Amino acid sequence: MASSRASSTATKTKAPDDLVAPVVKKPHIYYGSLEEKERERLAKGESGILGKEGLKAGIEAGNINITSGEVFEIEEHISERQAEVLAEFERRKRARQINVSTDDSEVKACLRALGEPITLFGEGPAERRERLRNILSVVGTDALKKTKKDDEKSKKSKEEYQQTWYHEGPNSLKVARLWIANYSLPRAMKRLEEARLHKEIPETTRTSQMQELHKSLRSLNNFCSQIGDDRPISYCHFSPNSKMLATACWSGLCKLWSVPDCNLLHTLRGHNTNVGAIVFHPKSTVSLDQKDVNLASCAADGSVKLWSLDSYDRSWRLWDLEAQEEILHQEGHSMGVYDIAFHQDGSLAGTGGLDAFGRVWDLRTGRCIMFLEGHLKEIYGINFSPNGYHIATGSGDNTCKVWDLRQRRCVYTIPAHQNLVTGVKFEPIHGNFLLTGAYDNTAKIWTHPGWSPLKTLAGHEGKVMGLDISSDGQLIATCSYDRTFKLWMAE
Repeated sequence: MASSRASSTATKTKAPDDLVAPVVKKPHIYYGSLEEKERERLAKGESGILGKEGLKAGIEAGNINITSGEVFEIEEHISERQAEVLAEFERRKRARQINVSTDDSEVKACLRALGEPITLFGEGPAERRERLRNILSVVGTDALKKTKKDDEKSKKSKEEYQQTWYHEGPNSLKVARLWIANYSLPRAMKRLEEARLHKEIPETTRTSQMQELHKSLRSLNNFCSQIGDDRPISYCHFSPNSKMLATACWSGLCKLWSVPDCNLLHTLRGHNTNVGAIVFHPKSTVSLDQKDVNLASCAADGSVKLWSLDSYDRSWRLWDLEAQEEILHQEGHSMGVYDIAFHQDGSLAGTGGLDAFGRVWDLRTGRCIMFLEGHLKEIYGINFSPNGYHIATGSGDNTCKVWDLRQRRCVYTIPAHQNLVTGVKFEPIHGNFLLTGAYDNTAKIWTHPGWSPLKTLAGHEGKVMGLDISSDGQLIATCSYDRTFKLWMAE
């Protein structure tokens, strides 16, 4: 029994050993080149004849490459794509090191300085900051510093141009300013007294009068059109008694026309180049003697000619602006002065320049009392309102701006025309409307106050070069590049 038990036990213990799976021999895994192992195997002759022949055939066929110590430099043959990727990684690394302001307005200012759009469609402040960071990572932070320095230099130069310089004048200038003060102060008192009387008129009466005026202005029509010259007519001006119209032409001729039948009265010959403007003396045809100077004209050659009304055959006087007889040489504009206007009291003068700025000068002291800054392009026209405190300026930015002397600022901007504005004129009696002309071939009438459009005077085939309103407010004259001038009157 014992032996049988032992044998059964041995059988039971051996059974699991028979069930164990045989160990599989794993092949060797070589990392790297097999060149050395292959050389050793060939040297020991481990491969058979067929193996050697096959190896030689593979080497000869180029399928097996066993070098003789040659090295292939990978870095010298990096593709362009890989170079671009590396450059992009470097740029991103630089971008992460650039500090950008979190102030959105400052970010926009930096983008504007770099010549980039300050915002893109659907772009938020965070995306804008990231775009600025990416731009700086390409152009470098020095580019922004350079643009800031250039802006500071240009700002300093502009400030220098805008500075007003005063020079000591001769004794004749002092005498002239005293005369202007004695002349203007009584007129100012009279104007203020008339304003007080007008204020006492009932509001209903004033409103009805304004409505009647607007109604008559809306009925304005062209009742006379005359060919004034064979060259463009650059300027027109009514005489103080409203019975004559003076025109200036690019042919060098100035002409006087009767109003309202538009018959040629006189031709003033003397200029040899384009005549820019011609104006009557304020007292001409009213109380001034015909033998005295009644008109003044200026031309592109810098000459000014003075004319009398008693004879027209070359009886004129030429004033040299560079002569020492002048009593005032006022500097203030950084570019040419294109237009000048005088206050109703005679105490102030307004100038409009090609530097896009206007200035108001006190003729009694010689000081600039108001700086008109706001136009984007040249100022071609300036005019004072009879109320004494409103100024209108017309500019090459197609707008007309109204300024208030009391508030010393622009109170309204009229988007007047579709091309540059050549002239502005207030109604000369009460300033109840404003007339503007432009290169869009039209002249327009605007209410005052309110500055709403009342009437568009269309009829010229060329640019409107000049305009004027008769002293009684009944007639409007416009002259054009089409060589004609037109008179407009309410029906």
